[in-house]
Amino acid sequence: MELDNEYILTIARCGSFSKAAEALHMTQPALSIAIRKAETRLGMPLFDRKKHPLQLTEAGAIYVRGLQEIRTVEETVQRQLKDLADLVTGSLRIGGSHYLNSHILPLLLTRFSASYPGIQIDLLESSSAHLASLLKERQLDLTFSCDPDFVKAFKHYSIFHDTILLAVPSGHPFQQQYGDYALSAEQIAAKGYLDDSVPSLPLQALSLPEYILLRPGNNLHDRVAEIFQAAGCVPRIKTQVSQLATAYHLAKAGYAAAFICNRLVNPHDTGLAFYKLGLPVTDREFFLLLPQEEYIPRAVRAFIHFCREYPFPKY
Repeated sequence: MELDNEYILTIARCGSFSKAAEALHMTQPALSIAIRKAETRLGMPLFDRKKHPLQLTEAGAIYVRGLQEIRTVEETVQRQLKDLADLVTGSLRIGGSHYLNSHILPLLLTRFSASYPGIQIDLLESSSAHLASLLKERQLDLTFSCDPDFVKAFKHYSIFHDTILLAVPSGHPFQQQYGDYALSAEQIAAKGYLDDSVPSLPLQALSLPEYILLRPGNNLHDRVAEIFQAAGCVPRIKTQVSQLATAYHLAKAGYAAAFICNRLVNPHDTGLAFYKLGLPVTDREFFLLLPQEEYIPRAVRAFIHFCREYPFPKY
C-alpha cells in the first residue's frame, strides 16, 4: 500500500491530524502537506477540516472504505501464502476483556504457546463493543463475547460458560435473614450451585443490600439489569466500577454486595457469602468470534481447535 494511503487510513482512524502525526512518528505539517498532495492528485478533498472532530468527506469515506478493502485482500493473500508452509511461525491478534485476559486466557495461552512456540500472540484488552468493532475492521483475528448481538454478527464457536452469582460480604445483616441460602467459596469452587437441591435466593431479597455495579457498556451490567427487572426492584447503588474484578475485591473487603462470576471465586476466600439466583440470564455462554470471511489463517485455525479441545471446567 502506498505511503500516502497509509497516512489517510491513520488520520481516519485517529480522528485528527495531530494524533495521526504522533502515531506515524512524523510532524503534523509534513503530514498535512502529504495529504494535500494526495487530495490534489484525486481532485477532491478527503477530510472536512471545518468539522471538529475531523470528519471524512463523502469522497473520503468512499476512498477510505476502498483502502480498507484493499488492505484486507492484501493481508489475506499474504496469510494464504504463509500458510503454504508448515505451521512453525505466524501471529495471532486476540482481543479480550479484563475478565477474560486476567482470569480465563492466561493458562490457555500459556499452553497454546508451548504447543506452538513460533506463533506470536498480540493480546489487546478493551470493552466487548470496542473489540467487536476492531474485529469487524479486521484489526483483530478473533475475540470473545457472550453478547448475543455481537455473536450473531460474526462467525462464532462456543467455548465456555460461566454463572452470575450474588456475592455479599461475610457478616452482612443480609445473612441473618437469608443465610440459609448462602454458599461458601469452597462450595462455589466445587460447583455446588449447580446442584438442584441447592435453593435459589428469593428474588425479593435483592431489594435489601447496597451494591457495587458495573458501568453501562458491559454485558454483566445488562444482565444484572434484567435480574433486577425480574425481581421487580430498583437497586440501591453504592458505587459503580468498570471492571468485574474490582467489584469482586471491593465486595470481599466488605464495601457492599456485588454480582460476580463463578470463575473469579477462589475456594480459600472467606470474606464473601454467595447466592444462587436461579434465572436463565445468569448462565453466560462465551463464544470465540471471527470475521465473516471464508478464509481462516492456519494460526487462527490452530487456536480455534486448541480452544475447543481445551478442558474448560463446566461453569
